[in-house]
Amino acid sequence: MAKQYETALDIGDRLRLVRVGKGLTPEEVASATGLSRAAIYRYEAGNPIRVDALGKIADFFDVSIASLFGVGSEFIGSAKEFFERMRQIEAVADQITALFGPVAFLLTTENFDSLLKQLLHESVPEAAPNQHSLDEEIAQILEILYQRKEAYLYRRPSIVSLVSALELEQMLVTGLVGKYGLPEDVVAQRREAAMIEAENVLRMMIDQPMGVQIGLVEDSLPGASFQILKNGPSSVVAMSPFRLGLYANIRVGVGTITSAHESVEMHQKVTSDLWHNSKKSEDAIQRVKDIIKQHTR
Repeated sequence: MAKQYETALDIGDRLRLVRVGKGLTPEEVASATGLSRAAIYRYEAGNPIRVDALGKIADFFDVSIASLFGVGSEFIGSAKEFFERMRQIEAVADQITALFGPVAFLLTTENFDSLLKQLLHESVPEAAPNQHSLDEEIAQILEILYQRKEAYLYRRPSIVSLVSALELEQMLVTGLVGKYGLPEDVVAQRREAAMIEAENVLRMMIDQPMGVQIGLVEDSLPGASFQILKNGPSSVVAMSPFRLGLYANIRVGVGTITSAHESVEMHQKVTSDLWHNSKKSEDAIQRVKDIIKQHTR
């Protein structure tokens, strides 16, 4: 019975996720589907949903009923929708394995958070469409990201972070910038911001905060970042084309979230191999110290 109840809650979460990702209100969904506003609120809260109502909503959202049930893979074409889905999954995860360079967002500093709005604005070309809605879109993305960070700091699930030594060096050379061609004084400030994040990685390696493990990878990393999120015996893989920080991308790409056994198993093998071959403890500490020293002015 508990499993059926949890499935109903999951469907409610997914309904809300798709609605928020498409920038719709419950009233707009109700009007378009012929359902009542109260029904939309009930369904999103996890109350049982009629099959015909689910079909109407799926048709309006242009998604499959299977994806609303969480069967197979979810394909998500907006950064806002992807980050919201990550927030939902992280809220119940007890272990996160992150291959998300150069630094996993959940392990970044408050200084990074304060800079993030500027980075995201910088990353959007002036010629990009829908400029009129840019401020609101970024504000919504930031709200979701900060909620994720707050939830992580409150719950403290264990996290294994694989950090690329190459990307760490690149971040220090380039600085935390959203685009090329910024004034040199701004670039200098962004290099200082990058140094704060590198020093934070080093601090976590030395202090070893409870639940945080960091491996420094010298090998080439996959082109797309991904995370494996475990909740008891269940695992999902979240593959993201969206980037924060260095040359951020919140506009282009399709994120994928899947619980398919084969995909989970293959990604677990990749992370296991990378972790096995990564530098850890004193070796990793010394390597990061060398990288920081090399780029200290």
